[in-house]
Amino acid sequence: MRTIAILTVAAVTLGAATAQAGSLGKPCTSAPEAQWLPIAQLQAKVEAQGYKVQKAKLKNACGELYTLDKNGNRVELFVDPTNGQIIGQM
Repeated sequence: MRTIAILTVAAVTLGAATAQAGSLGKPCTSAPEAQWLPIAQLQAKVEAQGYKVQKAKLKNACGELYTLDKNGNRVELFVDPTNGQIIGQM
């Protein structure tokens, strides 16, 4: 019974951490979607900074770009969709 309780707590904690990491726990902008740049433009702005974009999407008012940095390391970037500014990374 104790094992089930521990596993349940671990699963809930992991789920909360994953949900928060998905958008840094907050939106990257409060601007309306009509003011957002197309995903291709966000991708181009990030690539101009030396990242190689593998996958990009918009989620929770953030651009989420899965990239490789200059050293080939995987980096998930959170980008303001109105201007392409990198807000955070994991």
